[in-house]
Amino acid sequence: MNKRKLPIGAALLNAPFTLWIAIFVLAPLVLVAYFAFTGNDGRFSLEWFEYIFHPARRETYLRMFGDSLLYGATATAISLLLAFPLAHFMAQSKPSVQRVLMLLIMVPMWMNFLIATIAWQSILEYNSGLINNLLAAIGLPRLRMINTPGAAILGMVYNFVPFMILPIYTVMARLNVQLVEAAQDLGASRWQVLRRVIVPLSMPGVMSGIVMVFVPSVSVFFINDRLGGVRLIGDVINQRVLNETNLGAAFSLILMLMILVCMLVLNRMGDREKGAFVT
Repeated sequence: MNKRKLPIGAALLNAPFTLWIAIFVLAPLVLVAYFAFTGNDGRFSLEWFEYIFHPARRETYLRMFGDSLLYGATATAISLLLAFPLAHFMAQSKPSVQRVLMLLIMVPMWMNFLIATIAWQSILEYNSGLINNLLAAIGLPRLRMINTPGAAILGMVYNFVPFMILPIYTVMARLNVQLVEAAQDLGASRWQVLRRVIVPLSMPGVMSGIVMVFVPSVSVFFINDRLGGVRLIGDVINQRVLNETNLGAAFSLILMLMILVCMLVLNRMGDREKGAFVT
C-alpha cells in the first residue's frame, strides 16, 4: 500500500518545481519562438531569419555570433583555470578558512552587476584610470587597456568566476578522501592523483560551472559596451528587443540553439572523462 502512495507523494512534492519550470522557463521559451516566427502581419513567417541571413548582412552577424562564442569560451576557460585550484585549496582547508574564503567570494556577488562593471571601467581608463595613474606616477608609459577584447573578457571573468568556483568547491568538499589515499598508497604521484582521481570526480561541478559561466558570458551586453568597445550578439539582441521585438527574438533563438549545441558537445566530453576514470 505504501509503495502505491509513494509515486503520488513524489508527484505532489514535485508539483511546485514543475509549475516553476513551466512558468519561468518553458513559457518564456515559447514566447521567444512565437515572436521569432511571427511576421508583422501576425502570421507565421521566416522573414526575420531571412533578414539575418541575407547576403548583405549574413557575414556581419555570423562574425558577431562567432566573436560572442569566442569571448564566452575564453572567459569560461580562464574562469575554470582560476576556479579549480582555488576550489581545491578551499576543500582542503580548515572549516574556518573555508568560511572566510567563501565570504570573500560571495561579497563581489552582492554588489550590483552594473556598478562592478563601471568600477572596472574607472580602473582601466587610459587617461584617468587607477592603473594608468599609478604607472604615470612612477614614470612608466600608460597602457591602453580599455576598449580592448582583454578588458571585455576581464569583466566577464570578474563577474562570473564565482559561479565557477561554487559548484566545483561543493563537489570537491564531498569527495571521498579514501579514493585519494588509495591512489597514493598504490604509488600514484600528485599529478596522477589530480588527473586520474580528483579531476574526473569533480566533473559534475566543472560542467555545472562551465554552463553557469559560458551562457551569461555569450549573451552579456553591458560589459562589452563599457569595457570592450566591441559589439557582440548580446548588444544586438538588447537593441533589437527594445526596437524590434520579433527580430530580437529571432536573434535570441539562434543564440540559444548555438549554446545548446555547445552544451551537448561539452556533456559528451564530460561523459568521456567519466568513462576514462571508470576504466
